[in-house]
Amino acid sequence: MLRLVRSRLANVAPGQRRYLSIHEYQSVQLLNAAGIPTPKSIPAKSPEEAYDVAKNFGTNRLVIKAQVLAGGRGKGKFDNGFQGGVHVIDSPEQAKEYAAKMIGHKLITKQTGAGGRICNAVMLAERRDPSHEYYVAILNDRARQSPVLVVSSQGGMNIEEVAAKDPEAIITTTIDFDNGLSSTQALEVANKLGFKTEGAKSEAAQIFQNLYKLFKEKDATQIEINPLAETAEGQVLCMDAKFGFDDNASFRQEAVFNLRDVSQEDPAEVEAQAANLNFIKLDGNIGCLVNGAGLAMATMDVLKLHGGDPANFLDVGGGATPETVKKAFEILLADKGVKSIFINIFGGIMRCDYIAEGVIKATKELALTVPLVVRLQGTKEKEAKELIRQSGLKIFAFDGLDEAASKAVDLVHAS
Repeated sequence: MLRLVRSRLANVAPGQRRYLSIHEYQSVQLLNAAGIPTPKSIPAKSPEEAYDVAKNFGTNRLVIKAQVLAGGRGKGKFDNGFQGGVHVIDSPEQAKEYAAKMIGHKLITKQTGAGGRICNAVMLAERRDPSHEYYVAILNDRARQSPVLVVSSQGGMNIEEVAAKDPEAIITTTIDFDNGLSSTQALEVANKLGFKTEGAKSEAAQIFQNLYKLFKEKDATQIEINPLAETAEGQVLCMDAKFGFDDNASFRQEAVFNLRDVSQEDPAEVEAQAANLNFIKLDGNIGCLVNGAGLAMATMDVLKLHGGDPANFLDVGGGATPETVKKAFEILLADKGVKSIFINIFGGIMRCDYIAEGVIKATKELALTVPLVVRLQGTKEKEAKELIRQSGLKIFAFDGLDEAASKAVDLVHAS
C-alpha cells in the first residue's frame, strides 16, 4: 500500500494538485485546433443528443465511447451491468440506446477500482480502418533534462508491455526545448517507424512537430497518442489521445484548466484542495493529519510498522490555521472507516498552538467520538500542550513518535 501511495504522491507538492487530465473529446478538440488530424468526433451529454449527433454525422459507420478518465474503457463494465465503454454502432437509434446505458452510470475498469467513475458524456467518432497502428508520446524526461518524442511501431496496445517484452521497439528522440523537432528529425523518426508511402511519412513528421508545439504552448506534461493510425487510404490520424498538464501553469492556461471535470475525482480530495490541503484517500482505518509531505510518509511508515493501516495522506502544510485544521477534521471524519486519528506535527514554520486550537475547536464543534492521538513538537509546543490539558477533552498526547503511533493502532483494535 505504501508503494501505491508513494506512486500517487509522485506528482504532489504542498499547495499543488496532481497533473490535470482531460476527456478524450476535449483532447481531440485541442488536437484539431492545432491542425493535427483525427477522425471526426463529436461529444454528446444525453441519449437524445447522441441520437441527433449520429443522425447528422454524415455516416452511420460510428464508434461510441464513454467519456471517463480511466484506461481500459473498452473492457470495463457499467454499474448497471452494461458491458464495455467502447462500441461500434450503425444507426442513430443504436447511438441513443447505448448512450442511455452509459450516461449517468459508473464505468468500472482496472484503473478506477471497484467504485468506478461516473460517465457524464459520450463521444461519437467516425470509424476509420487502420492498416497499421503506432504509438506516439511527447513527455518530459528528467534523465535527459529535456522533452522527448517516444514512438513505437507497436501501437494500439499497452506500451508498458511492449517496453518490457521488446525494449528495442521503443524509439526515444530528444527535443530541443526552444526550437522543437526539426523537419529532418521528424522525418527520420517517421522513416524508422516504417510508414508505407512518402506522403504518410510527411504527414507523420508534421504531426510529430505539431504535437510538440502543442505540448509547449499548453504547458503539457504529457501528450500520448495511442494509436496513431495509417489508414488504408494512406492518411495518418490520431485515433485516441491522452493529455496531462502542469498545474503550476494554471495561471496562464485558464482555458485548459476550465476543462477540469471534478466528477472524475474523489470528492474528499476535491474538497481538501479547495481548502489548500494536500489529501489522498487510502484504504486503511487510521486518519492521519501532519504538516509536511516527508513527515506524512514517515507517519504512515511507522503506523504500518506497528501493524496499523493509514486511511489517508493529509498534509496541512506550513500555513495552517485553526479553521484549516477543523476542515481537515471534517474531511477525515467523512470517511466512516476511520477508527482513530493520529495528529503528528513538527512545529517549525507551523505553530503547534495553532494546531492545538484547531484540534480543540474541531473536537467540540464536530462532537468527535473517534479517539484522537496527538504528537506535537517544536514552535509553541509547551503552549499547545497546555491548551490540550486545559481543554478537559479525551486527547491522548505523546512526545515520542513510536509511542504515539502504537497508541493510534491500539485504539483501532480496541474499537
